[in-house]
Amino acid sequence: MKQVITECNHPIKIWASEIEAEAIRQAQNVANLPIIYRHVALMPDVHAGKGSTIGTVIATKGAVIPSAVGVDIGCGMAAIRLPLRTENLKDVVQLRHSIERSIPTGREGNRSVSDRCGEVLNILGLPPSLESDNKLYKNAALQLGSLGGGNHFIELCTDLDNTLRIMLHSGSRNIGKTLADKHIDKAKGILREKMEDPDLAYLTEDIPEFDAYIRDMLWCQNYALKNRQEMILRVLKDISYHFFRDQRLFSENLLTVNCHHNYCQQETHFGEKVWITRKGAVSAGAGELGIIPGSMGAKSFIVEGLGNPESFCSCSHGAGRKMSRTQARKLFTAQDLIEQTKGIECRKDRAVVDEIPSAYKDIDQVMRDQTDLVKPLYQLKQILCVKGD
Repeated sequence: MKQVITECNHPIKIWASEIEAEAIRQAQNVANLPIIYRHVALMPDVHAGKGSTIGTVIATKGAVIPSAVGVDIGCGMAAIRLPLRTENLKDVVQLRHSIERSIPTGREGNRSVSDRCGEVLNILGLPPSLESDNKLYKNAALQLGSLGGGNHFIELCTDLDNTLRIMLHSGSRNIGKTLADKHIDKAKGILREKMEDPDLAYLTEDIPEFDAYIRDMLWCQNYALKNRQEMILRVLKDISYHFFRDQRLFSENLLTVNCHHNYCQQETHFGEKVWITRKGAVSAGAGELGIIPGSMGAKSFIVEGLGNPESFCSCSHGAGRKMSRTQARKLFTAQDLIEQTKGIECRKDRAVVDEIPSAYKDIDQVMRDQTDLVKPLYQLKQILCVKGD
């Protein structure tokens, strides 16, 4: 831990060695809320967001803050270790194009619902607040197994032993955003007269809107988890063809990590059951595996949690942005992106310049800032990266 701020109703415990003034101001707004339990924890990758900072762990009693969970409910990471090595790779350009054909990116979805996705959706059922013929759910059926845009990605990486791994980042797609927006608006309406910052409006356990949000939120988190699982299977199929010229799938006993980093759940901390919202943070209980990606072109890590109670058993969810997407687009060019992603097979056009490595914090510093939160197990480096606009 780097510092503690006590000039608010609840302390703010900070693991970041660098943090901008706006992020501190937002954290203080959160720490002054009456529903906060014990303190607010800021991870090493913390930076300003909408309402609350990204890279924050918020413990609450008797209430949750929908906008702190965010609009991409259940967004997170998945990674799987392959029984393959870098020297066995062939044409990585063709492999990238194959993955891009298998997995829709940006706002796109699949043309039809496969039998496997249909089975997953039958298990998930409808989000509690939707009707059976709702167009949003039909779109969600088509988007299961799709990546999205922004900072979402699919990567083929190698560790220091030259073993290959798949790593990807995505969430609950359009249905998560739409349901989140609906509940955020309801929270703002209920607390309209009481909130200095409407983006911190919360729902308390004694009102029906709380139960409605929790049910939809948990559904979206399950959908996001299944979405990442489906994409892993599709990438495995592409890699199978790349290496073996058939569509065999690998054994199911491969080491897999699948973790949220925008989500909320009930946990017990300091002897009390509370709601833990991780907005850009990963659960890091003792022995728990997590994923901390760097930026496109930088190293990433598979980590083991140390179970630090002061962070509510959490760690960072990545390197964290040090400038906004708008700033990055103004400052950098496509040529800058080409230079900073040398040796990586990926898009290098103007549309993804906002994801340039220089727009993010130094991942090595972020890892040094949380040596009391996690232990790195594997260091990964990208070989190829798939992104959508």
